[in-house]
Amino acid sequence: MRITPTRALVLGALAFGTLAAAPLHAAERPAVLPDTMSQRLLACASCHAKKDVNDAYFPRISGKPAGYLYNQLLNFREGRRQYPLMTYMVDHLPDAYLHEIAAHFSAEHLPPPPPQATSSTPAVLARGRQLALQGDPALKVPACIACHGDKLTGVSPAIPGLAGLPRDYINAQFGAWRTKTRRTHAPDCMAVITERLSLEDVNAVSSWLGTQQVAPEARPAATIARPLPINCGSAPD
Repeated sequence: MRITPTRALVLGALAFGTLAAAPLHAAERPAVLPDTMSQRLLACASCHAKKDVNDAYFPRISGKPAGYLYNQLLNFREGRRQYPLMTYMVDHLPDAYLHEIAAHFSAEHLPPPPPQATSSTPAVLARGRQLALQGDPALKVPACIACHGDKLTGVSPAIPGLAGLPRDYINAQFGAWRTKTRRTHAPDCMAVITERLSLEDVNAVSSWLGTQQVAPEARPAATIARPLPINCGSAPD
């Protein structure tokens, strides 16, 4: 039988299709990934759970109170916080799965990141320390430790830690509250505090917080004195 160019193409295609349909050997098959929360949340961990890194723009969420993490996922999903990548990640996730994500990262305790170097002057750092540990009664600004715990590691179930957060991230969050691109359930206590602080005070407290060393055994406090010094919708009495 004469093999024409057209027939050769047809036979070649049939042969290729037969080979393509043949089962792969075990060594050629793609690996089956484990169906675990750690595997599912690798995209989250790539920004928020880096080891030995204090990223300037992405907060580490390892060990933060589960209620706080869940509230933030809800805030992104429902538009109270504005960051397109986060909104895209959680837009179609149900509440139950957001609870699972929050519980996963809350139970994880990575080694604390190193404190950040700073070029701030001693006077600026002293002002930041004052605001964090004593507040400013003249401005009606409570101390950070009055809500975020005496070690600034947060309070379960819903108040986040501040120690170990990078200066630029803290600055960015104050800016978001000032421009109302970050909100929470009323009364929005951090929006109120932000309005009372000057830009210089924001820089001072964020600079001081960024220099603080976090102990490896640090965990959110179980309780805190109530009532809080300012009404806060995200952490009601």
